[in-house]
Amino acid sequence: MRFVLTGEQREFARSLDALLRAADTPGVLRAWAAGDHGPGRALWRRLGDAGVFALAVPEAYGGVGPLPVETAVACVELGRYAVPGPVAETLAAGVLLAGAGGPAAKEWLPGIASGAAMLSLRLPGHGPYALDADAADAVFTVDGDGLRRAPGPGELSVSADPARRLFRPGPGGEPVAGGRAVEAASRAAGDWASFATAALALGCGEELLRATVAYVKQRRQFGVPVGSFQAVKHRLADTLLGLEFASPLLYGAAVELTEELSGGRAGAGSPGAGAGIGSGTGPAEGTPGSGLGTGRGAGSLGAGSGTGSLGSGSRTGPGMGALGAGAAVAAAKAAAGEAGYAAARTALQLHGAIGYTEELDLAWWLRRARPLRDAWGTPSACRARVLAG
Repeated sequence: MRFVLTGEQREFARSLDALLRAADTPGVLRAWAAGDHGPGRALWRRLGDAGVFALAVPEAYGGVGPLPVETAVACVELGRYAVPGPVAETLAAGVLLAGAGGPAAKEWLPGIASGAAMLSLRLPGHGPYALDADAADAVFTVDGDGLRRAPGPGELSVSADPARRLFRPGPGGEPVAGGRAVEAASRAAGDWASFATAALALGCGEELLRATVAYVKQRRQFGVPVGSFQAVKHRLADTLLGLEFASPLLYGAAVELTEELSGGRAGAGSPGAGAGIGSGTGPAEGTPGSGLGTGRGAGSLGAGSGTGSLGSGSRTGPGMGALGAGAAVAAAKAAAGEAGYAAARTALQLHGAIGYTEELDLAWWLRRARPLRDAWGTPSACRARVLAG
């Protein structure tokens, strides 16, 4: 199967790249880590104007989604620029509230779609933390079949990435919805959070590799660029292979989510059935020492049918259809998370001592890779999900 984005999807990625290149994201990250959310919220609104958050919101609430392929495209770009804030959580909140329905959906989904609202989540099986709860307009928690709005951000915990602030929402809060619809919506939201985080991790790894290749071309030792050394070339090639293998898994998961949304597959892989990916934004991230579009025809990423097309409908050739959407997301998360973290280790080693300095902008990407690997599904939890089907 050949994964190829449509011209419209590639143009969407280019537009986000241009927007973020002009946004001084290292400065935004430093302000966010210091507790100044103003620059980050301003960037968030611009991303909302570009349609990023509308991708997870149904048209009935002012969105254009859910569109898993375009969500992957957007989150890879946001990962490349290390955009701060609860990106995956806000996208997943759109899925959660749309599935739960009721007054909360009408209240919050239009704001998510426009970029006016920033939300965070805590879901069962994904650890006790809500990312950037102090900056979010609301924090939603699910316990069993009950959806509540948390009474406040809760207690701040230490994170390996100072720009990923972890909070423990307290008990209680305003009841929002309940019943089996909440259970199903919670599982779907967990898959979307894992899927978006995988894309963020892949983008983070790609930027780390790009910056490292540029650096080893400039740094000289023994009169030649260090990038000419065979050991350095092999390390970079291994890093590239990891990222290149993760990318089709990510877009394969986008296709599976698209099929599931269109009713093309039900059962064990559907959001309403089976266990979610566990061990999410949990203690591994909290401790410093540990850690989808339209288009038709062959080769296009989007809805359609035929050999080589990616999206809803029939297709031939090898694919991930036997896994179901949940397991496909888990496979993508495991591969992208580990590839992004491997890129960080390569970048740190090849930059030498300068890689340890906070003055180097790249340090923000280095510190982000491991939390992204472990958030919304550690590699071991994701592999267990794949094995379980």
